[in-house]
Amino acid sequence: QVQLVESGGGLVQAGGSLRLSCAASGRTSSAYAMGWFRQAPGKEREIVAAIRWSGTSISYAESVKGRFTISRDNAKNTVYLQMSSLKPEDTAVYYCAARIDGRTTGYDYWGQGTQVTVSS
Repeated sequence: QVQLVESGGGLVQAGGSLRLSCAASGRTSSAYAMGWFRQAPGKEREIVAAIRWSGTSISYAESVKGRFTISRDNAKNTVYLQMSSLKPEDTAVYYCAARIDGRTTGYDYWGQGTQVTVSS
């Protein structure tokens, strides 16, 4: 089992920045790919960014390309999401998730989420 805890959410004005962190604990000896997701009120959850264990394979949703950066520090079992040039439409609960590295579908572990609110 892997436990994931997000932090770093909050209220920020449009154009501002936030950095989310996701700390993993438990069975962290395995290699996990990580993803950041978000869910806005009344909308389906969507993937924002993903990163493989090695950190060399990264993908972003089109809506955040050029504004968000995902990174990881495997020594600290932590994944980050640096969010810049935030827009009101980025307002959502942000979740991190983990799956065994190499799998292409489904995430096995989820955090509890952290709220990001961007005011206009």
